[in-house]
Amino acid sequence: MEHPPDATLVSEPPPDFIAMSSYPIADFYSRVLSPAEQPLVSLITPVYNGEDFLAECIESVLAQTYQKWDYTIVNNHSADCTLEIANRYADKDARIRVHDNRDFLPIIQNHNHAIRQISVDSKYCKVVLADDWLFPECLMKMVALAEAHPSVGLVGAYGLHGDGMHVMWRGLPFPRTVVSGREVSRLRLLQGRYVFGAPTATLVRSDYVRKQEHFYDEANLHADSTVCFRILQGSDFGFVHQLLTFTRIQGESNTAFSERMNSIQLSFLTELIQYGPACLDKDEYQARLGVRLREYYQVLAEGLLQGRGRKYFKFHKDWLRSLGIPLSWSRLLGGFGKAVRNGISHPVKATKSLSRWRGNANARKKAAAQAGA
Repeated sequence: MEHPPDATLVSEPPPDFIAMSSYPIADFYSRVLSPAEQPLVSLITPVYNGEDFLAECIESVLAQTYQKWDYTIVNNHSADCTLEIANRYADKDARIRVHDNRDFLPIIQNHNHAIRQISVDSKYCKVVLADDWLFPECLMKMVALAEAHPSVGLVGAYGLHGDGMHVMWRGLPFPRTVVSGREVSRLRLLQGRYVFGAPTATLVRSDYVRKQEHFYDEANLHADSTVCFRILQGSDFGFVHQLLTFTRIQGESNTAFSERMNSIQLSFLTELIQYGPACLDKDEYQARLGVRLREYYQVLAEGLLQGRGRKYFKFHKDWLRSLGIPLSWSRLLGGFGKAVRNGISHPVKATKSLSRWRGNANARKKAAAQAGA
């Protein structure tokens, strides 16, 4: 459930973001909470075959300067040593609990199952994906900000990409730490800035988790994005301008499937259709929808020209139908025209893209053949 930043920006920033330099810098500094002031935080790690990195993930939780937490590791019927590693840590620390799924669950369904394991006494919830980890001050900084601003339902922060070189979730100007939910949603929908972060990068008030049986939309590959919009319909967004999490991108993750299906543009379109009417005025929404549809159909056409096949086309057709906008053949034809013109204008880039796609496809076929041998 990864979300690379959308590069499509509008020329004018929202008015509230222009006079940012006048924002009081003192609000950036968070107060260290004493043990008596610390509310309970429920940490959750859903994991499947995570033996390579799970120990690092757990150790990062144990290293937190914030100590009032409970931690549930949800093993999704792993076939490796995941359960053994989790149980070893649970035996050493009573705050760690292991939930072992009887049957394997699809990724987002399992995330819903996992997050339902939070304590009834928790005030905040923190997902930590098994491939990721937290810097030592993560919980302290995030909880302190939320405690200082009761209107905040979701807290984010900068995250380090798995390559160790790139900082993610940028876009909220320093030193602003609290933004209204509507304002930060508009920033995403109009300017394409994704500042919420992946699940590991956010802290959520537990009440928002308890409000719905299905916290994540199980029909959406990018449900971690849309759930942020839903929370921000009724709350403010808090942001810590420090590097607090590390997110590793795994080749066999949901991200890999998303790349094969070119679903990120569908995600942008889904966000706009589901939350644009509440955050944008009518003219803004219609203008942005036109842009998103043109971008989407060009990407869809490029994937078809690359020979991604029937499953690819059906995936997109079914998702569009679920959004209430059946596939438009005229828009698809226009997308083909733009894709072809773009390929002619940038032949080297188009060739590299095609070669990368076919190389990845061949690698997947080879891996599947080896697995079946």
